[in-house]
Amino acid sequence: MKKLILISLLSTLSMLGQNKNTTKPLKASNLETITLAGGCYWCVEAVYENLMGVQSAVSGYAGGKTPDPTYETVSSGRTGYAEVVQITYDKTVTNLDEIFKVFFTVHDPTTLNRQGADVGTQYRSAIFYKNEEQKRAAQAVINDLKKARIYDSPIVTTLEPFTKFYKAEMYHQNYYENNKNQPYCERVIQPKLEKFEKVFKNRLKKKN
Repeated sequence: MKKLILISLLSTLSMLGQNKNTTKPLKASNLETITLAGGCYWCVEAVYENLMGVQSAVSGYAGGKTPDPTYETVSSGRTGYAEVVQITYDKTVTNLDEIFKVFFTVHDPTTLNRQGADVGTQYRSAIFYKNEEQKRAAQAVINDLKKARIYDSPIVTTLEPFTKFYKAEMYHQNYYENNKNQPYCERVIQPKLEKFEKVFKNRLKKKN
């Protein structure tokens, strides 16, 4: 029942921004970035690549201190880095509120350092804010979810100041699109995509 309430709540709130004019020429001043960690970056990237208004979704690493992280070092769980996706979006088409609602739809924010079988601090739920506006918007969505008592367990998503983003290796980019028949894509990513497409059906990019 709570899952149905969550879908209903997020579906209603996702209507924000739908009446925005999407035919205006794209200007650099209209672009903004936000960096999110919601488990394996393949999953998060695959979802946001299909959200209207998102110009790019790039897999990478954030939240650690040592320079030049790699997949191998981050996978140790000892670097402080999280697998993240840096999202560049057009503010005239979508907004932080919608982006955060997608985020909380497609991952579990109540499991500490874990998403499904992916376990470790690199799979933590986190929002890396680069200014107070992003921090306030993220906290507002979290507060709304808490008030609605959607989850049986506490939300453990952390709000962490953004410092630097490191792009992941090329074979991680567009992973789902390039490997749809792989077992992980079929069993883990596809169900997340299907849920996203159901809840945000009016906000999907048109297929070419």
